[in-house]
Amino acid sequence: MAQSSPTPKAIVLLSGGLDSATAAAQAIADGYELIALSFNYGQRHQRELEAAKAVAQYFAIADHHFIDVNLAQWGASSLTDLAQPLPQDGIEPGIPSTYVPGRNTVFIALALALAEAKGAEAIYLGINAVDYSGYPDCRPEYLAAFQQLSQLSSKAGLEGHAPKLVAPLVMDSKADIVRRAIALGVPIEQTWSCYQGGAESCGRCDSCRIRDRALIEAGYPQLATPTG
Repeated sequence: MAQSSPTPKAIVLLSGGLDSATAAAQAIADGYELIALSFNYGQRHQRELEAAKAVAQYFAIADHHFIDVNLAQWGASSLTDLAQPLPQDGIEPGIPSTYVPGRNTVFIALALALAEAKGAEAIYLGINAVDYSGYPDCRPEYLAAFQQLSQLSSKAGLEGHAPKLVAPLVMDSKADIVRRAIALGVPIEQTWSCYQGGAESCGRCDSCRIRDRALIEAGYPQLATPTG
């Protein structure tokens, strides 16, 4: 009797936000056994790490790694420098102050190392180039360049099986991400998107504003930040 093939593994970069949780759910739907990777990079909204734990538990992801990478030590982002105000109401021109220099490059590099060590075939990312901010490290061409790097920089790549970088949400609108999340059974109420680090979502920062607008547009206003 032939033995069944083992379930392929994938790394998911799990921040605890809606997008990363939806990427995780998509990876499961695509047939992967997940290994979650979360980062404490000095973000002011470390509340999202609690959400990452909750989402991993919800999806029964037993192998969950947390790595400290202190990108806050040199500042340059309102997400890591408490002295900088957070953008609100979408009024900040250009790439917003919430951009963290090198963040995705560092995260994906570490995910590639974990993927090679664990024999994972793919890395799922919740990055989005449509309804967010135009971050330079959330673009399809950035991912394509990193995919080429993964093929050149690793033993797995030289042997012809570098992990695939999969960004299922990269060209979705935020409302489309909400619809996908609902269809995949994502526990949206357990995710955390707010840039503030309080006990409740502020409803005012750009992340809350974009998320709440998408929830309302997709037909789920009850999941948006309460007002009044």
